[in-house]
Amino acid sequence: MARSVSHRTKVLNTAAAGTLGFFLFFPILWIVVLSLKTEEDAIRAPLEILFDSGWTLGSFGEVQERSDYLKHFFNSVIISVGSTVLGLFIAIPAAWSMAFVPAKHTKNVLMWMLSTKMLPPVGVLVPIYLIFRDFGFLDTRLGLTIVLMLINLPIIIWMLYTYFKEIPGEILEAARMDGANLREEILYVLTPMAIPGMASTVLLNIILAWNEAFWTINLTAANAAPLTAFIASYSSPEGLFYAKLSAASVMAIAPILIMGWFSQKQLVRGLTFGAVK
Repeated sequence: MARSVSHRTKVLNTAAAGTLGFFLFFPILWIVVLSLKTEEDAIRAPLEILFDSGWTLGSFGEVQERSDYLKHFFNSVIISVGSTVLGLFIAIPAAWSMAFVPAKHTKNVLMWMLSTKMLPPVGVLVPIYLIFRDFGFLDTRLGLTIVLMLINLPIIIWMLYTYFKEIPGEILEAARMDGANLREEILYVLTPMAIPGMASTVLLNIILAWNEAFWTINLTAANAAPLTAFIASYSSPEGLFYAKLSAASVMAIAPILIMGWFSQKQLVRGLTFGAVK
């Protein structure tokens, strides 16, 4: 009897997980479907769109002819990877000091950093725009790299702090007794032990930077515009652009989806690092 109940529970859990997964994946599926339709077909009723036999890759060709996809793609790669690397240079020493040399108000500082993520970006758009204008950072990869690093830095520090706290302090003390200085302690002792957590931090930050739209649209025009701005260029109140907008969206999200698919084990491993002792 107990075995039957356990089997039924597993079936229900699997069905619930499958249903939830379908609803989460459905928007991506719908975008792919619309990208394979003409503009006229893309505005028809949903059932007509799904069961209509008319499929075409024309929207992808039109998007590529109208915009330089590779330019936007490389901008996204440079900005997301650059902001991640720059963030790690700042976050690793900060997380180390908070984890192993905590001060009286370390927890308050961590909470304050996390609270900055709750600030509406539009509230600081004007001062940041003016600063970027005066320093010549508007529509530059360097400017976007800096601003994306800053907005994601609290998350990087929080994640690294959590992973570093799981590492026994005695190991670092032993390294100091063997003559390791601070740089060697971080590079050769701490970093290798936190590789799973650091890998998940890197992957998550790349995803966040890749998907950032507010700052990329408001601080770029043409030269440094990444794929999020590439998608926004197909949003228009006039004309039919559903198919081309969907094609642009598919071309923009495909690289990060593929990266996430191949790195999902590493991402889950890092996010659960230290959860079980």
